[in-house]
Amino acid sequence: MKTNIKRNRYQRIYLQLEELLKKSDDITSNKASIIAMLHHKFDYFFWTGFYNLVDGELTVGPYQGAIACIKLKKDTGVCWAAINKKSSILVADVEEFDGHIACDPSTKSELVVPVKNQSGEIVCVLDVDSKDLNSFDQEDVIGLEKIVQLIYK
Repeated sequence: MKTNIKRNRYQRIYLQLEELLKKSDDITSNKASIIAMLHHKFDYFFWTGFYNLVDGELTVGPYQGAIACIKLKKDTGVCWAAINKKSSILVADVEEFDGHIACDPSTKSELVVPVKNQSGEIVCVLDVDSKDLNSFDQEDVIGLEKIVQLIYK
């Protein structure tokens, strides 16, 4: 997808979600709505979901796609790496990421975005997987980082 088309799509999705989420204070509902929108608007999103950080453990939250790992091993995989680095991580080829957790062997590339609450603490991550190598780029990072900020507004 061309950069300008992708950027415009993220902007439209952001505006739609911003309006939709004004009607809800329920965090789980907000996450589920974000996941549904993203999963159906980008054909290269094979698995789209949240992993919640609760009491030092990452457990699956709202998602769409194939069956997920329920709990992710501490300090292993892309989700934990994003939490530990406190920044988004884009992986062009998951086979080249040391410690990658293969919940589904179809996953070839991945993007994980940490989500902060109103106090600035990381409380979950948005995890997006693709069946193709090199599916994600900086436009995805920018777009998703902006969208996840809507959860705790």
